[in-house]
Amino acid sequence: MQPWKVLAVPLAALLVVSLSGATPASADTPTIKIENNATQPVFSRADAIKQTVFVEVEGTDSDNDGKPDRVAVDILRPKETDAGLKVPVIMEASPYYAGGNDVANHPVDVDASGNPLPALAAAANKLAAEPFDGYYDNYFLPRGYAIALVENLGSGRATGCPTSGDRNETAGPKAAIDWLNGRAKGFDADGNAVAATWSTGKVGMIGVSYNGTLPNAVASTGVEGLKTIVPIASISSWYDYYRANGGVLAPGGFQGEDLDVLAKYVLTRQDGQAVCGALMDRLTATQDRITGDYSPLWDARNYLNDVGKVKASVFLVHGLNDWNVKTKQFAQWWYALAKRHVPRKIWLHQGTHMNPFNLRTVEWLRQLNGWFDYWLYGIDSGIMREPQADVEYAAGQWAQHPSWPLPGSVTVPLYPGPGSTLGLLPRPRTAAESFVDQKARTAEQLVESAGADPNRLAYTTGALPADVRISGTPTVSVRASLKDGASPYLTALLVDYGTDVRPNGTLLSTGQTYCYGQGIPGDTGCTVLRTLGTATTPYKIVTRGWLDVRNRHRPDRTEPLRPGKEYTFNWDFQPTDYVFKQGHRLGLVIISTDFDYTLRYPPGTKITVSPGHSSLRLPVVLGKLL
Repeated sequence: MQPWKVLAVPLAALLVVSLSGATPASADTPTIKIENNATQPVFSRADAIKQTVFVEVEGTDSDNDGKPDRVAVDILRPKETDAGLKVPVIMEASPYYAGGNDVANHPVDVDASGNPLPALAAAANKLAAEPFDGYYDNYFLPRGYAIALVENLGSGRATGCPTSGDRNETAGPKAAIDWLNGRAKGFDADGNAVAATWSTGKVGMIGVSYNGTLPNAVASTGVEGLKTIVPIASISSWYDYYRANGGVLAPGGFQGEDLDVLAKYVLTRQDGQAVCGALMDRLTATQDRITGDYSPLWDARNYLNDVGKVKASVFLVHGLNDWNVKTKQFAQWWYALAKRHVPRKIWLHQGTHMNPFNLRTVEWLRQLNGWFDYWLYGIDSGIMREPQADVEYAAGQWAQHPSWPLPGSVTVPLYPGPGSTLGLLPRPRTAAESFVDQKARTAEQLVESAGADPNRLAYTTGALPADVRISGTPTVSVRASLKDGASPYLTALLVDYGTDVRPNGTLLSTGQTYCYGQGIPGDTGCTVLRTLGTATTPYKIVTRGWLDVRNRHRPDRTEPLRPGKEYTFNWDFQPTDYVFKQGHRLGLVIISTDFDYTLRYPPGTKITVSPGHSSLRLPVVLGKLL
């Protein structure tokens, strides 16, 4: 029996209980309405009760003021909760509700020792979220849910200090869940104790980016009452957000950002710099932008360490073209959850760092409603009998699959050969080939370069005789030597060569308006439906992988290389799901500095590769591709 099957509650039972999970409703107690195995919008958004509670985070004093930290929780709940209706909570925790500060990113041009060269760094540009500015209140509150927005430590009205993913930040929303279950103290603005007498104690956390990372973090504590999480474009290990295989790496679009920059950005509490400045300085000193090694600082921000504590179900969403929170974040979390048979579902789309509400609005709300109804109300909505994986394999084209990676995926090796070829057979006698690192050209410019290029190596298959779909995590093995320079990076690019119409990272209006929920003044409860924008391009970098060669054995240990000595380097690409079309060519491009992601050492490192002792390994789907 699957672990979630025992949780279903018969529909008939739900119709005669107050939904507190305990006693039948009296004639005067309001109840939710269920039709077609789904909650229905019968409560008024306009009449909803709004309250703010300051929840004490017991055992956490990150600002060292001698008092437990507190988080501010804005709550919106049906007015009927004051008349006996008990409801579950949809929670979004965030450090962004109060906006952000202008903070300079770190310089990424470095000297031969990895020390930054003087430069004008760009300011961080993270998007802020506004309380109740979204669809949760319009759509879910009328169906019998409360909405709780938790202002994370160090931001806005909360006390404490932000530390970019450390355990004190996890403790904030966890305390809010404890308060909803009667295990933590909460106070109003006047200091009066407040209890969540209207709450069933059941909570579902949801959010995008940082707001989606916090559900992963809180779930990894095993807190009672958290029944499900919906992490969207979320981090599972902060090391893999700012580092890769021993190398310092940027999130896409934020070159030079790091743990300290983000913490300073969200430090919006009053007198934040005076109270938390020393902690910010410690972050800067200990994050180590020289070696990029995994360390205790990063281990404290690795939620995979505690995945065994996860009791909540997981509905995971990620963009296959998200280079901010890269795809390794979702994949390693998904793999770990699968090993522990955690009830789960996954959506993978062709967008970038996006909310699925903006991509596939109607279907997203249908499935999300079914998911929350099942896990927070016990309604047998049918969602757990649907296929586990929804994957967008081309712009606007979706298919459902039993799981992900797609069943039938097998590892297929391809080998570089003479004449820049890439084939199924190894060519061990192929002559060595060299290129010289430079930092002025982007990966895209090096991919576009025709013929031989002194700054990269490129190997391609012939025209593919049929469509080839990969699903999972590709890897690469390169036999190479490095000399005459300081760059420690090897970067591999998996490329689809062939003119095609591809998603370009934008969203376009369809011109259709869809009203999904109840409106109020200033918030209509409607949205314009969107679709992914596309462009015709001659190629696509499908995925990338980076390695600091000094960390060739393990990410937490830097080992020097002997100049000119050959080593075998193995590393992973970012996981993906992609269809190479018939007639296209599949390519492997090897470079050193990745201008938009890695540190930029002085140019001149010479890399010599032995193609006959190198390989690309792809998770290829056999059988039905779609």
